Amino acid sequence: MENKTQVFNPYLPSYEYIPDGEPHVFDGRLYLYGSHDRFGGNDYCQNDYVCWSAPVEDLSDWRYEGVIYRKSQHPYFVGRNLLFAPDVARGKDGRYYLYYSVADSSIVSVAVCDEPAGRYEYYGDVHDGKGHVAGSGAGDYYQFDPGIFVDDDGRIFLFSGFCPGKREDEQGRKFVGCHMCELSDDMLTIRRGPRIVIDRDAPCPEERRYFEAPSLRKYRGKYYLIYSVRIGGLHYYISDRPDGGFVYGGRIHSTSDVGLNGHDVQNPAYPNGNTHGSLVELQGNYYIFDHRMTNHSSYCRQGVAEQVWIREDGSIRQAEATSCGLNGGPLLGVGKYPAYIACALMDKNDRRTAEGKKIMAPCITQEGEDRECGPGQFVHNIIDKCVVGYKYFDLRETAGICVTYRGNARGTLAVRSGEDGPDMGVLTLPPREESRQPEGNWRKAEGRLMPGSEKSALYLSFSGEGSLDLLEIELF
Repeated sequence: MENKTQVFNPYLPSYEYIPDGEPHVFDGRLYLYGSHDRFGGNDYCQNDYVCWSAPVEDLSDWRYEGVIYRKSQHPYFVGRNLLFAPDVARGKDGRYYLYYSVADSSIVSVAVCDEPAGRYEYYGDVHDGKGHVAGSGAGDYYQFDPGIFVDDDGRIFLFSGFCPGKREDEQGRKFVGCHMCELSDDMLTIRRGPRIVIDRDAPCPEERRYFEAPSLRKYRGKYYLIYSVRIGGLHYYISDRPDGGFVYGGRIHSTSDVGLNGHDVQNPAYPNGNTHGSLVELQGNYYIFDHRMTNHSSYCRQGVAEQVWIREDGSIRQAEATSCGLNGGPLLGVGKYPAYIACALMDKNDRRTAEGKKIMAPCITQEGEDRECGPGQFVHNIIDKCVVGYKYFDLRETAGICVTYRGNARGTLAVRSGEDGPDMGVLTLPPREESRQPEGNWRKAEGRLMPGSEKSALYLSFSGEGSLDLLEIELF
């Protein structure tokens, strides 16, 4: 795989907010299905389903496929009527089936299309052989976050399940963990199940307990059941068969680097939140697709992706969060980069409470309202003892750095090759009155930079008064 241009995290345009990414390859293209957040929204998944795709040989060349299914197409009104995390599979008839649940419904619905990114039409609700819709009655397992999987032998498996603190909802539907049923060839009728494959009461540490977002993949004869814990990233179970026998494997990825470099849920490298995603194999390489929080909100999530490595024994090494993501290696040490590709945002103010940091720490945000085109994202509210990090660049021949910023900040930006590493350079941010620029205008600060390594991180640590927003970084 050779990208024609460099690709960053997030891999889609900065105005696009697609979490819960399910990547699938159909006929030589990678299709990304997910829910669709609205920037500035007040709930999850407020926009309609859209799709993006890219050729498997060039993950920098993403194409917008348009709206594939609208909230208004769901034939009956339920609760908030929002389209939650979907998944897609190709059926034996060659058509494509989109599985989804509407907020507050506890039912898995299905839409169908003749092409992977065409205009899907409602097909029906998943039901048993007697016509009973799964999840519609007291005693049923609660249906949530459908993950659809078609095995090599043509058998069809639907995974689902949600585990909040309570045991059942107001209608008596049960939160049991992750459950599975086998579907008939019509992709709609339950042939077998449901059966629990990850019991919510199975003894395990809380930080790896199943919460939601099941997604099954098969590689090298092993079945990987990817899922989300409450907070702390995407984990997986592994088995020799698709319908049970799953054994815990480990964490695959956390956009907050929980589990790596001393970071945990209380000390994340990037703002914590929920997560949902899955694996895909592309030309012999494996990638995990996930999402990150922006705008101090769980309702403005963006897709990110990282390469992962599967060991000979089938286990997966946790992938760290990076800015270079699908690039295939470090970014060039010369050129202009948008500040929003930061993979680390930390507030190291000991005087602030965890809740205060969550509200007042730096965040990725954008100018204006939710939209379908145009630039505008930046890092907002960098104050004293805040750190913005990027991984990775080839800095062997880099001699200088220039940042584009605004605000009333007065102090210095230390440039480091690690969170607490030695300074590679220092940028002085003059008082606004000395810069002769209004506070709201973007301006530049430039300085020399000591050369780094072929794979070097770049962390900016602010010391001083006031706050600044960061728009762009230029390396030269």
